[in-house]
Amino acid sequence: MDSYEKSLQTLELPAVLALLAAQAVSETARTQAMALRPSGDRAVVATRLGETSAAASMMVVKGSPSFSGVKDVRAALQRADMGGALNTRELLDIAGVLQAARCVRSYGTGERQDKTSIDYLFSALQANRFLEEKIFTSITGEDEIADSASSELASIRRLIRAASARVHDALQKIISSPSYAKALQEPIITMRDGRFVVPVKIECKNEVKGLVHDTSSSGATVFIEPMAVVDANNEIRMLQNEEQLEIDRILQEFSERIGQVADATRDSFAALLQLDLLFAKSRLADKMKATVPELNEDGIIEFRKARHPLINKEKVVPVDIRLGDGFDTLVITGPNTGGKTVVLKTLGLLTLMAACGMMLPVATGSRAAVFTHVLADIGDEQSIEQSLSTFSSHIVKIIEILTIADTKSLVLTDELGAGTDPTEGAALAVSIITALRQ
Repeated sequence: MDSYEKSLQTLELPAVLALLAAQAVSETARTQAMALRPSGDRAVVATRLGETSAAASMMVVKGSPSFSGVKDVRAALQRADMGGALNTRELLDIAGVLQAARCVRSYGTGERQDKTSIDYLFSALQANRFLEEKIFTSITGEDEIADSASSELASIRRLIRAASARVHDALQKIISSPSYAKALQEPIITMRDGRFVVPVKIECKNEVKGLVHDTSSSGATVFIEPMAVVDANNEIRMLQNEEQLEIDRILQEFSERIGQVADATRDSFAALLQLDLLFAKSRLADKMKATVPELNEDGIIEFRKARHPLINKEKVVPVDIRLGDGFDTLVITGPNTGGKTVVLKTLGLLTLMAACGMMLPVATGSRAAVFTHVLADIGDEQSIEQSLSTFSSHIVKIIEILTIADTKSLVLTDELGAGTDPTEGAALAVSIITALRQ
């Protein structure tokens, strides 16, 4: 892990991204939230914040759109695009994406005149209501195809039901007949290997003419298919084979239709993920009572009433932080447990959040700067891995930071020079700060 990634960990960006992921609906959007990284490009950051702000404004007026049913269908779409057959679960997932695309597009392009920076995402959503509804009405469960999926399937199933009824009638006569009462273990009809049978006592198996299909675990019962129903059972088996062939044909037909719209559906899925993440940012901003800061790339930071997002908002003490306007170095002093480290972490974390396109828990009128790097040496833990003392560990981190830092970097250090002689530590701290300023 390089110094930049270590700094993101030190400033607890992953913990904030976990809060963001919890607000996303789809699993893929949650994964994207956790993978979000700050940008050092002001134009990119401005676009990100503008899109989050647009989503937040829409949410105030219309609430959040629904992203339920958005599953990762990219692998299924690729297979359909290549002519492969999809299973019922994959088809239902794709229908769910089509439904979400239709509903979210309607949400975004409904009755409103004003244009927003995220209109292009709503426009990228392509509905196919006919295919969506055809899949949902034809596939009623993960392993269940409705009779209405095709006229041929409905016809085959009618024949299966008729043949099954004939078998049941014939077997009902057998189990109700006094002549078979002593031979039967129980007067019931059951199934073995997809064929209707009756349970017969092992010592009476010769009294019921038919085919033996199974024996009970105790060996006391044999399951016999009486000769009177063999032909009807054979007919059912053949019809079931025809039914499966028709189901396979239906699934293949749906797969071909999806293959024809695979590119459009893929684009819709990508747009849904972006929108899911944007509205997750908006919901998190609402929870944090966050605002959009004014951006600059001149290193000017002015956070008003800033609150650390990981500390309970009922307990956190808001703080004003200013840097870069009139002075480029800020040294914070004060007693232990006075909140110095919290201020440092708040400054770094909010800067990273802004660079990720997230609104900040600050008062309106705040300003945030875009940096190429945000580098932090905070914490007094020893480096067990490298057998380093607290002081040595700090120095190793500072050397890494000095190697990476440029004129567009924000550097945060806590207790600089700690862990050694106070006089020498103070002199070293001054030297490091001078080097960083240069």
